[in-house]
Amino acid sequence: MAIQDNILKQLAEKYKAGLCTAEEVEQIKAWYDDFEENGYPLPPAEEIDRASLEAAVQAIKVVAEQQNSSINVPRREALITPMRKTYRSTIRYAAAAALLICAFIGAYRYLRPQKLQPLLSQATKKDFAPGSNKAVLTLSNGKQIILNNAHNGNLARQGSTAIHKSNNGLVAYYIGSGNYTAGIHVPDSFNTVTTPRGGEYQIILPDGTKVWLNSVSSIRFPVAFNGNRREVETTGEVYFEVAKDKRKPFIVTSGDQKVTVLGTHFNIMAYPDEDHMVTTLLEGSVKVTRGNQSKMIKPGEQALVNDGIKVVNADINDAVAWKNGVTSFNDADIKTIMRKVSRWYDVDVEYQGAVPDRLFTGALSRQSNLSALLKILALNHIQFAIAGNKLIVK
Repeated sequence: MAIQDNILKQLAEKYKAGLCTAEEVEQIKAWYDDFEENGYPLPPAEEIDRASLEAAVQAIKVVAEQQNSSINVPRREALITPMRKTYRSTIRYAAAAALLICAFIGAYRYLRPQKLQPLLSQATKKDFAPGSNKAVLTLSNGKQIILNNAHNGNLARQGSTAIHKSNNGLVAYYIGSGNYTAGIHVPDSFNTVTTPRGGEYQIILPDGTKVWLNSVSSIRFPVAFNGNRREVETTGEVYFEVAKDKRKPFIVTSGDQKVTVLGTHFNIMAYPDEDHMVTTLLEGSVKVTRGNQSKMIKPGEQALVNDGIKVVNADINDAVAWKNGVTSFNDADIKTIMRKVSRWYDVDVEYQGAVPDRLFTGALSRQSNLSALLKILALNHIQFAIAGNKLIVK
């Protein structure tokens, strides 16, 4: 089933206005099914780029798989496409994926490749690789271990606690059991793991709690949880799978916010350059406290903390996409996107001219180079240049 060029153009125009109907979405999806099976005859090469169109087909696959498998997405490039402010996230990733292609083809229709090339050539001559497993462990005595360069096996011992790095880069703390010999516990002994820009890391705390650190993040924790509660301090963005222990609540302090749990899965985003601290709950229940105000949140909810605490429904997939290898944007403006870009690609961002008042929704593999994102945003009249380690957004 081939969609005629004039109909395709009309669909592109309607999507730009946020007016595509459910039937038109199904029409686009059916066209792509046919494209994969039979190879839809493309317009002339000067009007549309085959490689980019095939990348768009892959985008639908990636985001649909993201919807069907709780974001266990293969490490492939996906699309990011502009959304009107009135087009809310009630249409989730599977439907949004079908809409992506409509805008993508429309952009190529109206912006010929030779016009796009000058906008991209300077920005893509120098590319930026994605981040990787990088972190620094600071021991209680002040010694620092660069974890990405450290050998596998035992890294250090602090009292009865041994610190071990496995083959996959995971760092785990063990207390006087298994292959480790118990020693004398060092009271009030704290360690800190810190990730730089372009880094992420995973550790297992002494109680068995699993922790994922996003870029520009940190966690400070004791080498053994003594007493009647488990307390840690974080900055940046951290995902927790807390080991259950009804006798010892687990307390996370991020700035002036405290999150109290017994055993649960949740994500805390507390970057200082974001408008809110955001705690998103996937499983269990948590109490979020700021000053004299406290609120309980349930799975599928998130607490937005600024001057007060506001509880809203959460897009779980979007909140933890980074932990599953995806950079995700859901109705995000360009500055929100660039803050994520700066942290993950270790690049400074500067703006020239008026910042466009548009929202974007989509997903991109965290293993993609920065140029993959820039090429797609350039289709939406956002220009880029690179000077040293600076990305200039025009």
